[in-house]
Amino acid sequence: MKKNKTIPYGHQWVDNNDIKEVVKVLKSDWLTQGPCVLEFEKAVAKYCKVKYAVAFSSGTAALYSAYNTANLKEGDEVITTPLTFVATSNMLVFCGVKPVFADINENTLNINPEEIKKKITKKTKAIVTVDFAGNACDYDKIFKIAKENNLLVIEDASHALGGEYKGKKIGSFSDMTILSFHPVKHITTGEGGMVLTNNEDFYEKLKTFRNHGIIKKPEIGKWYYEIEKPGFNYRITDIQCVLGISQLKKIGIFLKKRRNIVKLYSKAFEKNKEIILPKESKFSKSAWHIYPIQFKNLDRKKVFDELQKQGIGVQVHYMPLHLHPFYQKKFGYKKGDFPNAENYYDRAITIPLFPKMADSDVKRVITIIKNIF
Repeated sequence: MKKNKTIPYGHQWVDNNDIKEVVKVLKSDWLTQGPCVLEFEKAVAKYCKVKYAVAFSSGTAALYSAYNTANLKEGDEVITTPLTFVATSNMLVFCGVKPVFADINENTLNINPEEIKKKITKKTKAIVTVDFAGNACDYDKIFKIAKENNLLVIEDASHALGGEYKGKKIGSFSDMTILSFHPVKHITTGEGGMVLTNNEDFYEKLKTFRNHGIIKKPEIGKWYYEIEKPGFNYRITDIQCVLGISQLKKIGIFLKKRRNIVKLYSKAFEKNKEIILPKESKFSKSAWHIYPIQFKNLDRKKVFDELQKQGIGVQVHYMPLHLHPFYQKKFGYKKGDFPNAENYYDRAITIPLFPKMADSDVKRVITIIKNIF
């Protein structure tokens, strides 16, 4: 009997046009930090309706560079969500910053503005939001809090390229917005990330930090450069960026396919009282990076194992950060601190969602999940 293929929870879609564009660069004079980097940055900035974009070697590099550009340092505090990938908070730690977690709204799965208010101290310097699953946070409330307390808003939109908040493109309104181009994201450069901003000073600092902190001074000599503040080699390549340029041309198709799959899932499971479906906020047009469902009464581990056994590549996004041993030992967090995030985690499974899924794949996922009940 032929075994069914495994359907991953996420997967890139690289076509022949993408490959042809990459081959052109491989045959060119530029492999890294050539003209394709700037072209990619301008294309994403235009799409997101923001003034400036700086591409980096990864989303994590983009996060760290944004935090450094915001001048976050030893002793500062930053309020963020516990429900996110570890990079959001880890990069704060590497700046010497204390991540102060605020619980999520159980309906949107995003950071709760009312919980943010409770966490502000004299040491608070910024709010780092995460548009979980591609669903925008409640930014009017968050910006009001930030303005009243003179705080920066840094938006981790690694899940949200192509999404909208009240008709405005994600990436167009926060002090800095981070994107990721990992293969499971909306478009891919293999590995890669980006920071978007409307602040020219931030833009210049981000470019310098990406390239070791080098500042060139051609008026002294074409060879001459100085370091005022050390940076890293977080440069991205032309090879990656030409792939990103080609991928961005298809983002409308990718988003449409994601939303069509979401409609099929929602219709299939809407009457099942044992499943909690992810919700799109009334003010958000979600980019639908992932589709996490929650089981009210079933044993999550048993369901997870059974789905994987049947070739459904499920995942869990994410174990809340305050449950990791490092954050408990370093900052004193403990189980029970953020009940909404914990309750979600105990029940959640991310099921497959990516543009290249065939209708038969979607039906198979639906059938197998229904059979579990």
